[in-house]
Amino acid sequence: MNSKTPKASLTILTDLVLPGETNYLDNLFGGELLARMDRACSIAARRHSRRIVVTASVNHVAFNKSVPVGSVVTVEAKVSRAFRSSMEIFADVWIEDRLSGEKTKVNEGIYTFVAVDDTGKPVKIEQIIPETDLEKERFEGALRRKQLSLVLAGKLNPADATELKALFL
Repeated sequence: MNSKTPKASLTILTDLVLPGETNYLDNLFGGELLARMDRACSIAARRHSRRIVVTASVNHVAFNKSVPVGSVVTVEAKVSRAFRSSMEIFADVWIEDRLSGEKTKVNEGIYTFVAVDDTGKPVKIEQIIPETDLEKERFEGALRRKQLSLVLAGKLNPADATELKALFL
């Protein structure tokens, strides 16, 4: 199998926040934002694997700033690391200032998707070769995040989490 770069999976979704998608404070519902992020990550995962993909987990979400009604929201997602059949996708969420057009990062999230065949069985996927400093940082962190998830789920003995242990040595 060949390797791909993260930019081959880059997905950018831009949309407007409408009144029916907001809470009593006229800010976008968190669940609505999660759904938009999930769609962008799904497309990025499919672009990388060229397979059917399913969401395996939402590993991290940070709601750093509210998203007011009328905002233009952009979700940028791309694969940060590919494993055997799973891949980690990092999503960055931005809003634009209505007057200046300046973008502000308001949220980020890390999703895990699994590539499957037509029967739902996991299939092997191509690896990622990061290019930029940010891609390299996210690539390296992905293995630690995966090991942490496996330890917390009881699927990996903490003594075998070599990447995590290295942080504390």
